[in-house]
Amino acid sequence: MSKVVEGLYYAKTHEWLKVEGDVALIGITDYAQDSLGDVVFVDLPSVGDSFDKEDSFGAVESVKAASDLMMPVGGEVIEVNEELNDAPELLNEDPYANFIIKIKVNDLDELNDLLDAKAYEELTK
Repeated sequence: MSKVVEGLYYAKTHEWLKVEGDVALIGITDYAQDSLGDVVFVDLPSVGDSFDKEDSFGAVESVKAASDLMMPVGGEVIEVNEELNDAPELLNEDPYANFIIKIKVNDLDELNDLLDAKAYEELTK
């Protein structure tokens, strides 16, 4: 069974969010990295890019498939995890310790549409 971390928000598209104030880290879940297999490339957005909820903000490519990364909430990119350019496999090693982007959230009410850990576990059973 995939690891799910308490205290995070989850999207049905298998991204997680860790929210502090109006800033959120976004990454992919253990279920997502396990489904993808060995990650070989991460297509990252640029700092300053803005996205609406459900926009694609990049992609993760593995030996098996490429998968779009979807914005769980709207926001502006304030940091990208540059380490993933040289070491995309970090997403396989620990998907919760290695975020993909950090955003300034536009509307915190959009968090209400996301899943908690228990609901996400149900989704991925």
